[in-house]
Amino acid sequence: VRWMMYWIVFALFMATETFTDLLISWFPFYYEIKMAFVIWLLSPYTRGASLLYRKFVHPTLSRKEKDIDMYIVQARERGYETMVRFGKRGLNMAATAAVQAAAKSQGALAGRLRSFSMQDLRSIPDEA
Repeated sequence: VRWMMYWIVFALFMATETFTDLLISWFPFYYEIKMAFVIWLLSPYTRGASLLYRKFVHPTLSRKEKDIDMYIVQARERGYETMVRFGKRGLNMAATAAVQAAAKSQGALAGRLRSFSMQDLRSIPDEA
């Protein structure tokens, strides 16, 4: 559980740090402070990640639980619909390509067979 709390808090920190890094990276000792913060989160003595998770993250997630569940259901439905739509489109494209290839190869085969004379065809041994 401790590691789960750490990774959730660390992921949130990294997500926000992506945007804030552009604005405050010029601040003196920014990278040293950031490193100290990560060590504080990770340390078993300070239990910083556990503190932040229990104080901020868990209450927020608990308040928004119904909304999160609703978004997950919507995403699952949309994902299924999207996969069906792309699957149909892919099958249609594959069928079209197969028909076109068959039509082209049939014409080439017929032209190839026409180029043989009947004498050439009789010289082919009959396997039957």
